[in-house]
Amino acid sequence: MTNSQKSDETINYTTDAAGQTAGSGEAAKPAPGPRPTPAAMAPKPAASLPVVPAPVVQSTPLAEAAKWGRVSEDGHVFLLIDGDEHPVGHYPDASAEEALSYFVRKYDDVAAQIALLEQRVEAKAPAADMNKTLSHLQEQIAERHMVGDVPALQARLEALAGAIAQLQRNEKAEQEAIRAAELAAREAIVAEAEQIAAKDPATVQWKSSSARMNELFDAWKAAQKNGVRLGRSTEDALWKRFRSARTVFDRHRRAYFSQLDNDNAAAKAAKEALIARAEELSTSTDWGQTAAEYRHLMDEWKASKRASRKDDDALWARFRAAQDKFFSARQAANHALDQEYAANLVVKEALLAEAQSLLPITDLAAAKKALQSIRDRWEEAGKVPRADMQRIEAGLRKVEDAVKAAEDEHWRRTNPETQARTSSALNQLEAAIESLEADLAKAEQHGDERKIAAAREALEARRQWLATLQKAAEDFA
Repeated sequence: MTNSQKSDETINYTTDAAGQTAGSGEAAKPAPGPRPTPAAMAPKPAASLPVVPAPVVQSTPLAEAAKWGRVSEDGHVFLLIDGDEHPVGHYPDASAEEALSYFVRKYDDVAAQIALLEQRVEAKAPAADMNKTLSHLQEQIAERHMVGDVPALQARLEALAGAIAQLQRNEKAEQEAIRAAELAAREAIVAEAEQIAAKDPATVQWKSSSARMNELFDAWKAAQKNGVRLGRSTEDALWKRFRSARTVFDRHRRAYFSQLDNDNAAAKAAKEALIARAEELSTSTDWGQTAAEYRHLMDEWKASKRASRKDDDALWARFRAAQDKFFSARQAANHALDQEYAANLVVKEALLAEAQSLLPITDLAAAKKALQSIRDRWEEAGKVPRADMQRIEAGLRKVEDAVKAAEDEHWRRTNPETQARTSSALNQLEAAIESLEADLAKAEQHGDERKIAAAREALEARRQWLATLQKAAEDFA
């Protein structure tokens, strides 16, 4: 691009701070006044970006800028780098100081933007946004429409390029770590849902498991809304697994409660039948047989399956009401009988005292006669209250048992056959003892110690038997 073209591009459409336009066909000069600061010209950061303070605006002194630029007599401005001149632009009809100052301000603006970018790098602003700013500044420096230490600016931009690249790598690593954590969290949600769905429906606590499955679904929706994106294929695969687990769980839950409803209906029907039988028996006055029937019904009730808690409680109340009606009627009837039997109890108490006076038995015949009289009067007295029945019957039975024992003992002592057997045994033992005494005498005469010992032993045993039988014979006498 020629110096004239540079001049046309730079000057003809340049507006100064006062809003006046300087052109090659105009004699107007830039009006002095305040210049917009680089911070005001820089794009404002988004609300989510780090807040970066505006850099201090620096103004390069003309004496310093003169080392980097030259103005020709016709208003052309050149940038000096390493002894080479690079045309910057054309600023006609103005002094050299004014022309140089104009392009120094452009340098200061770029320097201020670089300083701002350095602060953003230090604050770790998003690298993507800073790369755009970096590219824009590199283009501005490459065009060289400024006067100042451009090589220094280029070096700063190179350093910024490296720093921004490192920030990009850090951001990528951080994003990958966040994505890995998000993936692990989603995997955990799916895995727990699959674990719940895989349980045996017969062992599942449906209330708590349903609540937990809803919590997992809420967690999934929150992750979808607020979490890091994982990529469509990954998210679709995880959602497919999660949806499948929820579908299986819901199917099991519906099947379980459907079966539960069927079981409850069957249990309810069975218990309704038991209630009908119990209600039929509730007006019966066959107290003993009906009480036995109620015991059987209770056994069937305990063995039957439970209906739903609400139904089972209501069914039990009806069954119990039928039982209570019967047993209340029986209790009332028994109470009336007890009142009627109270007088009989007084008679039997007196008869029991009379029977107990026969003990101990001294005269068996008299005791038997008296006991028979007591029994006859006992039967005539009639029934006693149920609460006293066992006690009063047990008392008379004790006297009857004593009389029976005395009678058995008397028979044993007077049995002719027993007496005959005892007498025969006595005669045999006496004969045996005489024979053994003779054997002992002979053995002693001959001094045979072995036969003497055997005869004495046999003789002692026979004499003990004889004493026992003699005592028994005395008992029979």
